[in-house]
Amino acid sequence: AAALEGRANIAPIELTVGEKQAFTRRLFFATAGTAPNRSAVIYVIDATEQKALEERFAQSQKMEVVGKLAGGIAHDFNNVMTAIIGFSDLLLGTHRPGDPAFQHIKSIRSSAERAADLVRNLLAFSRQQQLSPKVLQVNDVIGDVLQMLRQTTLRDSVELNIQSARDLWLVEADKNELERVVVNLSVNARDAMGDGGQLSVRTRNVSERESQRLSGDGMTVGEYVLIEFEDTGTGIPADVLDKVFDPFFTTKDVGKGTGLGLSTVYGIIKQTGGYIFADSVEGKGTTFRVYLPRFEPDAAEATVEAEADAAEPQPKPGRDLTGVGRVLVVEDEDAVRMFATQALRRQGYEVLEASDGYEALDLFDEDDFSVDLVVSDVKMPEMDGPTLLKELRKQHPDLRFVFVSGYPADAFSKTLADETNYTFLPKPYSLAQIAATVKEQLAA
Repeated sequence: AAALEGRANIAPIELTVGEKQAFTRRLFFATAGTAPNRSAVIYVIDATEQKALEERFAQSQKMEVVGKLAGGIAHDFNNVMTAIIGFSDLLLGTHRPGDPAFQHIKSIRSSAERAADLVRNLLAFSRQQQLSPKVLQVNDVIGDVLQMLRQTTLRDSVELNIQSARDLWLVEADKNELERVVVNLSVNARDAMGDGGQLSVRTRNVSERESQRLSGDGMTVGEYVLIEFEDTGTGIPADVLDKVFDPFFTTKDVGKGTGLGLSTVYGIIKQTGGYIFADSVEGKGTTFRVYLPRFEPDAAEATVEAEADAAEPQPKPGRDLTGVGRVLVVEDEDAVRMFATQALRRQGYEVLEASDGYEALDLFDEDDFSVDLVVSDVKMPEMDGPTLLKELRKQHPDLRFVFVSGYPADAFSKTLADETNYTFLPKPYSLAQIAATVKEQLAA
């Protein structure tokens, strides 16, 4: 009627049609001719793919915003967790196992560790965690993890079927984080099969030509290694499927899940440069497909990788963490600075402290002032840690430096392109971790 009246700018109408409203049509209206012989022209456009792209774009924007929020929260929480874990360690050192307070302190520390694990999951989702990528053979990694899960986590009612492709390409990923992906997706499949079922885990190579078919889903064309997890569980409703990677979204009962399992997987895969997709049919099961980019090392890289693996130090139980030397702790969080100072003094070090970069520079301006090592936070008001390092290295080029932060090392390493001689210790850290790091750096 509006078109026949000659109106302009008539709003289009969107219709969803087909089984389960699988297709989208957009109707655009225009006026043709003049009165009294006007006619209405209707253009019907198939907008199914465009609608899907719009929804994926909106979802990616939402995930990006939530990720930034999660990363900021995680950084602040890491400072809190460092203080709680650290002072718990100090208290445990002054109480015997038989003391009534000992178990209470252990419980506090255990709860803090659980909270720290939630923070690590948030950092994984927001793609701000510290990764240590290495060249890996996927079959080896998932084979070891699934063997462990078969014995400890997967119920007898869950039949595990592993189909590993031969001549699988190499990938570059953090082994520990890839193991977390396998564990989380396997446990998620187990929980979806309450009465038992079959979990199939398959690996294979994906050619560049095959990946082109997924480019519409936002996947960059290239060569990938695919890890596929298929269960015979209850399936995921269509209105829920788009939310499964959202943090804190869960279909489990209260107290039976944090809602961070799949969001953690999502963050790890995206930070590794890969992609993850979920397909599901209610009553039949769900399939998660993980695509990791193929890695082709040259001969020199392969040699360096092998040498690095061979040279990687193994932790020694009961190691002596005491030492001597003068250490400057630069930290704007009072509780964290207090813990780090007391922890290092307990190990035998002479410790000085500063609440920011300028205070640290003032100490160095004093006559005959010298330190063997600086332990500095990265993000501080007025002057941050990287700026402090550059200023101190002008007069003390051989000064040893340890950065601590709730942010990953690569979040600030670009600002230190010319400064490679430093060590990074992520927050939250324990008494043993900071003591071991300081001792290793002073012995280097």
